[in-house]
Amino acid sequence: MKIPRRLLLLSALAAALPAAAQDWPSRPLRLMVGSSAGGGTDAMARAVADKLGPALKTSVVVENRRGASNTLAADTTAKSSDGHTLLMGVSTAQAIVPHLMKLAYDNERDLAPVAFVGAVPNVLVVSKDLPVKTVADLVKLARDKPGQLNFASSGSGSTQHIAAELFKEATGTFITHIPYRGSGPALVDLIAGQVQMSFDTLASVSGHIRSGKVRALAVASARRNPALPEVPTLAEAGVKGVEMSAWYGVYMPAATPKAVQQRVHDEVNRVLALPDTKARLAAIGSEATPLSQAEFAAFHAAENRRYADLVKRRSIKLD
Repeated sequence: MKIPRRLLLLSALAAALPAAAQDWPSRPLRLMVGSSAGGGTDAMARAVADKLGPALKTSVVVENRRGASNTLAADTTAKSSDGHTLLMGVSTAQAIVPHLMKLAYDNERDLAPVAFVGAVPNVLVVSKDLPVKTVADLVKLARDKPGQLNFASSGSGSTQHIAAELFKEATGTFITHIPYRGSGPALVDLIAGQVQMSFDTLASVSGHIRSGKVRALAVASARRNPALPEVPTLAEAGVKGVEMSAWYGVYMPAATPKAVQQRVHDEVNRVLALPDTKARLAAIGSEATPLSQAEFAAFHAAENRRYADLVKRRSIKLD
């Protein structure tokens, strides 16, 4: 009789883990990141890893495994059996892409949401040379020139892509999507004026906003962000129903013993409460929102339902 692969993974993971949570970890930890070094997910991961290692009396090595819309890192974590691999999950991979492509793992079954880390709002930014100063100006221009404006994203299915689709839906505008391989090249072309607008994350664009290379028109969050207090929300600017943030959280293989998951949850939340960690995350636009593990799991499930509906409603596909 062939033993199901999932049962083999459970057995391997159980054998790899010490019997008691207090005996764990017994070796260095890997914290997987699905994007390149220097991006928002990477920044979140390193802010946590730098303090989590000492708290657990080991080292936490951030490992970037970019590709497949941030899902390669999730796939590695889901299939790991060493008991010492974690994932810095991001909304793109954990809530959006599962509704756009067939994955080599089960997003709901194989990974457990353990600790919510934070959320960074998307910001509507435009090329400095575009003759608009407000969201109303942009909407008028887009209506006057249907299909002639382009919006950049870090890839199909990203929060940047989804936010722009919601914006188009809310404003009745036709703006062309130009997907890139990551925020870096998208921002290069936005700054150069090759594309006109983007809904990039605050972590990626804050420096360019301060330097005047791009112009911020609104934040796609329920309230203004402390990092950009002068920039209105989209609702304040007259466009309601467009709220979009890239959220981040620590995941572990679902077979990880509950006691170990709880220990990681507790230690991550202690790290997030440290003043220097708070300052580090605030610098990239993240506000602390402590959640219990059960609350994080409920949030994860709700976000998956939300994006499943949105992807279907807007007929969003990977380019």
